[in-house]
Amino acid sequence: MLQWLGLAFILLIADQFTKVLIVGFYQLGDSTHVTNFFNVVRVHNSGAAFSFLAGAGGWQRWFFTAIGVVAAAVILWLLKSHAGQKLFAFAMACILGGAIGNVIDRVMYGYVVDFLDFHWHGWHFPAFNIADSAITVGAAFLILDELLRVRRGR
Repeated sequence: MLQWLGLAFILLIADQFTKVLIVGFYQLGDSTHVTNFFNVVRVHNSGAAFSFLAGAGGWQRWFFTAIGVVAAAVILWLLKSHAGQKLFAFAMACILGGAIGNVIDRVMYGYVVDFLDFHWHGWHFPAFNIADSAITVGAAFLILDELLRVRRGR
């Protein structure tokens, strides 16, 4: 289980380090053009994915914080129970690191700091961060693990 906690910790540190850089060097709304399809920006998300409930009045900060804490506890239990299942544990470790990274933001700032802005011909994907990326990668590998498990069961 230690290797999976180590992976989650590395993702958490990468997430928090990049957010400290963004908060230190960018004001809210600042943007740096990097390529024709990518900018570094500073955006605050007080909601969940795709700013869901962002304008809900403040209660969502603690609601999403609680969800993140509960998710982290469940993931720790799952990791302890299934540490030998490498693909599953990898997925859980990614999700754990990302979830804790975003919980830290909600507790410290009241919102999540997002800064990766991908765009194409005027269309912008909602800005996200390393924690969101880790959660997405974890979710993708969780789906892959389940598909492989079903396939092995045939």
